[in-house]
Amino acid sequence: MRAIPAFELSKNAVDFIDEGFINTLLTKGAPDPVQVREVIAKSLAKEALSVQETALLLRADQPELVEEIFAAARELKKRVYGNRIVLFAPLYIGNKCVNDCSYCGFKRSNITQIRRTLTPAEISGQVEALESKGHKRLILVFGEHEAYHPEFIATCVETVYGTRIGNGKGAIRRVNINAAPLNLEGYKTVKAAGIGTYQIFHETYHHETYQKIHPPQTRKGNYQYRLDGLSRALEAGCDDVGLGVLFGLHDWRFEVLSLVTHALHLQERYNVGPHTISFPRLRPASGVELDERFLVNDHDFKRVIAILRLAVPYTGLILTARENAELRREAMSFGVSQIDAGSRVELGGYTEAGDSQVMEREQFVLGDVRSLDEVMGELIADDYLPSFCTSCYRQGRTGEHFMEFSIPGFIKEYCTPNALLTLQEYLCDYASPETRSAGEQLIARELSQLPEGDIREKVVGWLTEVRRDGRRDLAF
Repeated sequence: MRAIPAFELSKNAVDFIDEGFINTLLTKGAPDPVQVREVIAKSLAKEALSVQETALLLRADQPELVEEIFAAARELKKRVYGNRIVLFAPLYIGNKCVNDCSYCGFKRSNITQIRRTLTPAEISGQVEALESKGHKRLILVFGEHEAYHPEFIATCVETVYGTRIGNGKGAIRRVNINAAPLNLEGYKTVKAAGIGTYQIFHETYHHETYQKIHPPQTRKGNYQYRLDGLSRALEAGCDDVGLGVLFGLHDWRFEVLSLVTHALHLQERYNVGPHTISFPRLRPASGVELDERFLVNDHDFKRVIAILRLAVPYTGLILTARENAELRREAMSFGVSQIDAGSRVELGGYTEAGDSQVMEREQFVLGDVRSLDEVMGELIADDYLPSFCTSCYRQGRTGEHFMEFSIPGFIKEYCTPNALLTLQEYLCDYASPETRSAGEQLIARELSQLPEGDIREKVVGWLTEVRRDGRRDLAF
């Protein structure tokens, strides 16, 4: 492991991405099908895979084994998450940036990019627009700039939580953060504002590629500081953290093994693995010339999703609206547990841009610009249970506590009932007539599958209170 210079790092920080070891695993020959099936069986028993075991799945290129991996990922998702899909929306707060990342529309050298930071009033306006559609969960996105310091981020979070419409029916209940790495005190500041997950994309774990696309004179050019970012977050008390890679910058197999390496490092060091993993693909952006050498095709992208699902059974997998609707619909069954919907990635996009995309105002081009209600309708038609639940976060079931409930399977006792309650709220307050009709039928089917007992009786009673009495935010 490489020594790391002292630069606002966590205790005993190390560079745990061993490229030689990873490349050795990837260059071995085709695995024995028996070994592959043993790894699949371990995953179906809800055990996290080692880096070596994940590499076996990555080297299993034979079509019949790939299909077995897809089938196992579908089955594991059902066992851990059932048919639930959590929904959220991104809210871009500011696109000023001191970095010059070659793939990003926000890079400082992109003179065509329209720079903007939302004011508190503008943030409230965006949140009201999101609440009026039915959103309950947001991720706030910031460029890396001195203007976006921890106190500013915390103030933005407080503004979001303080913005409510419709006599309190419209309210954001969970705010996650996608921003630059912070020092310990910075993380403590944003944690105190009530954030959920703090997400940092490492973009690529390949050292040479990382240095090539992130100029060394920028803050992001410090590979070790960024790699250590989530370790510092955990040490500061942010017990829900999210990993991410931008697929298309280096070999996708290397990135998958690096993500698993990072997840295992956090689990071993802090007894808390990542709450989520994101895996967007490189997309066109204003002022960016794409290097197409490592772009990931649709088939391999589905393998990424399936293998990650098997490798990290209890980590939420996020599939964003970078992808088109058709691929999202197909890939959802391989293990995705969270998606965004009705998303806009330009500053002020929820009130100003309508259904159009303005390249000079966004970080990248979206592939799926459907409304939240359209996405909800499709999910329901495909027999998924859309969820806006935030109860674990607000009930303190986070970090180690969440894993104590999740690994034995106890968390299911909360997830489906809470998903039903939040879906009922959406149907009553925001859904189109078609979505509401189909959603009510889905709720009836899901209720019939809940085991008899106190929880089922309470769910039935609360659903009636949501419909008849207008009660909101009921949760287990």
